[in-house]
Amino acid sequence: MEQLSHAFASFSVRDATRAQDFYKNILGLKTELFPMGESHLLNIEIGGEKFMLYEKKDHTPASFTVMNFEIPDIEAAVKELSSKGIKFERYAETDELGITRNDGPLIAWFKDPDGNFISLIQNEVAPPSPS
Repeated sequence: MEQLSHAFASFSVRDATRAQDFYKNILGLKTELFPMGESHLLNIEIGGEKFMLYEKKDHTPASFTVMNFEIPDIEAAVKELSSKGIKFERYAETDELGITRNDGPLIAWFKDPDGNFISLIQNEVAPPSPS
């Protein structure tokens, strides 16, 4: 259908003002907060694409990744975000930094303040770091 030429992703948060602080001040993304009655909408722009985060008082985080960032150097990104207080998820297949180094791309997961999963994915498969 011709009219379906543009789309954007959305997901819920408990508090859009708190989410704006995280996405703008910790991740360094362009954000814009809009009042909507007694709540807010938060728009995030990433490379010309938009995400809409909406407040939902009974928010339950998804059990899957809602946002993926493709990056050139995952180790540098994980170290930088860790220095800002972000805690990376640890699983059996992740290393001490929280990076999975299986046969596919290098991936690390963390959560936003409302428990939504976000990932960093290295855009080129790199050899594992020396131990």
